[in-house]
Amino acid sequence: MKVLVTGAAGFIGGHLAGHLVARGHEVLGLDSLHPAAHPAAPRHLPRELDLRVGDVRDQRLLDELLDGVDAVFHEAAMVGLGLDVTELPAYASANTLGTATLLAAMARRGVPRLILASSVVVYGEGSYDCSEHGRVRPGARDVGDLSRGVFEPRCPRCEEALRPAPIDEDAALEPRNGYAASKVAQEHLAGVWARETGGTAVALRYHNVYGPHMPRDTPYAGVVATFRDALTAGRAPRVYEDGAQMRDFVHVYDVAAANLCALDGGAEGRLTPYNIASGEPHTVADVARALAAATGGPAPLITGAFRLGDARHIVASPARATHDLGFRPTVGFHEGMRDFIATLGPRDDDLPLGITD
Repeated sequence: MKVLVTGAAGFIGGHLAGHLVARGHEVLGLDSLHPAAHPAAPRHLPRELDLRVGDVRDQRLLDELLDGVDAVFHEAAMVGLGLDVTELPAYASANTLGTATLLAAMARRGVPRLILASSVVVYGEGSYDCSEHGRVRPGARDVGDLSRGVFEPRCPRCEEALRPAPIDEDAALEPRNGYAASKVAQEHLAGVWARETGGTAVALRYHNVYGPHMPRDTPYAGVVATFRDALTAGRAPRVYEDGAQMRDFVHVYDVAAANLCALDGGAEGRLTPYNIASGEPHTVADVARALAAATGGPAPLITGAFRLGDARHIVASPARATHDLGFRPTVGFHEGMRDFIATLGPRDDDLPLGITD
């Protein structure tokens, strides 16, 4: 199969390209090599990847690249929290306009399948259970509560504290920052493309992805990389709030495998979303402690600081992806964290992509 991977030089895109090449696919890559994401040219990409440097908003280039392509994996995006409203035009241009331009080109070229890199951030706050009112979705947390160190969201009906519960793909989308809003827009645009063309669109809502070749010292670095960078510099990782925030940390090898599973998933004429998660949630403090133990570094510092755009708890089950796509996570939390630390070093960019069957 001939496929195009946008963002192919990125963290997830590079691993995905490696998996696709290993499975015998003809892989084209597109990446702008933006300096915010790539301070240095990536050296770990598979030799068989035909990588073109360019922008996903370049219609002429897309028309050339998409000729004869059977499927597109759309990984290219501007990432980060997007808390500053002055950044909204940048997110709208890179993510929303970029996706619209890609979809229009796919329609012109008759490409029938899209696998879209979406994100857990589309949900906003997660799903919760109230002891009196059952399953609820709370609103944004109160700034006064956060300032006083009261971090748990309250029931919107009785104001009592809530217990986190897995969120499913049918939950309402409630983006709470610029990046999240752009990911929701990408999903909606992909749904329109699927309905209008009869194509198949699958949205993979990645949870917290980590693993080898994770970005360092860039806006594209996640919390795992931030903790790692602190520890390798001999500093204690600084943890927001009280560290009890629940997340699902899924290894990049499993995320790449999920994309391959999605090549045969979905349904014609509509977009189908899937949570891509390990199914084993952990607290942010758990991650900091696991990395500190693996490096022999200092214990985490719980700061009590907070950011208004952050969700308190957001966990999900990959059950739908397992049932529909055959996706089964294989890398456990402690194994993944140990291996992540073990891959660090001055020649991280030269490490293999870890292609597995």
